[in-house]
Amino acid sequence: MRVHRSGTTLAGAALAALALLVPLAGPAGAVQDPGVRQVPARGTASMGMGVLAHDGQGSSPGGVSVQAVQTEGVDVSSHQGNVAWSTLWNSGVKWAYVKATEGTYYKNTYFNQQYTGSYNVGMIRGTYHFATPDTTTGAAQADYFVNNGGGWSKDGRTLPGVLDIEWNPYGATCYGKTQAGMVAWIRDFVNRYKARTGRDAVIYTATSWWTQCTGNSSAFAATNPLWIARYAASVGELPAGWQYYTMWQYTSSGPTVGDHNHFNGDLSRVQALANG
Repeated sequence: MRVHRSGTTLAGAALAALALLVPLAGPAGAVQDPGVRQVPARGTASMGMGVLAHDGQGSSPGGVSVQAVQTEGVDVSSHQGNVAWSTLWNSGVKWAYVKATEGTYYKNTYFNQQYTGSYNVGMIRGTYHFATPDTTTGAAQADYFVNNGGGWSKDGRTLPGVLDIEWNPYGATCYGKTQAGMVAWIRDFVNRYKARTGRDAVIYTATSWWTQCTGNSSAFAATNPLWIARYAASVGELPAGWQYYTMWQYTSSGPTVGDHNHFNGDLSRVQALANG
């Protein structure tokens, strides 16, 4: 006897065809939309993480004139884990900055190994704070920074703290602030940092971000040393007011540790910044 299954056969075929068109649900079959920006987890930001995406990289990053004396340094965060400080020291790296904090919610889990380890091999070292102006006030973040590794002591081996102010990896580029609002936030941070430590914080930024988000303010050039980010053969144009850079992050793909920097001067100038 012939059995008629045409209805069920057609329905099954239709479902199978549909399944081929629809991505599987759940982690095992998740399909990422390449057009959707992937937001990193809070706390994972690090110095210069937006430079390549926004400013790109030119040829021969880090080139300097033959007359210029530069002292090599690195910056690290939890991304580097336990750092091979002896290897860096033997390669000519003489100073380092270690991420201490972010916002008022994150402390570097590798801080002790990185901060103490760099000191133990002979480096002059300091710490930096990744700013998130959309979460809390500048003063609150300066306090959190100082209370969690961002302090300063006049021992000749401790550099002043750094305010890392750059592209927002978690949302709007300028953290939802107007240019005047961003300048006010930065002022709030650096004023509280100086009140707590007696030192003017170094400002780390990129000219393009600074121009977009502060209106190219010159309000801090007379007091706060500049650490400029530019992955090219020269630093290019500096933010308004600064006539020279103190430090230059010139690459994120250096040996041993990716982020390498020039200090604008010989080791005695690094020591002078440490001593205030």
